[in-house]
Amino acid sequence: MFDVKKKFIVDEENNKVAVQIDIETFTQIEEVLENYGLAKLISENSDEETLSVKEAKIFYNSLNNKNES
Repeated sequence: MFDVKKKFIVDEENNKVAVQIDIETFTQIEEVLENYGLAKLISENSDEETLSVKEAKIFYNSLNNKNES
């Protein structure tokens, strides 16, 4: 994976209450979570019927027409 460089935020009693990470690490974590979520969504829907391009365009246009009403 990757090395997470973190800084802990502590309260008056030295209890850890939060963690601070650099933006590069945050971006990497965010990307991993998004990829995991996308892969899970794809695997959950892999058994569903797929549409042809023509069918997909008709379906998409029907959604647009509903939103305009």
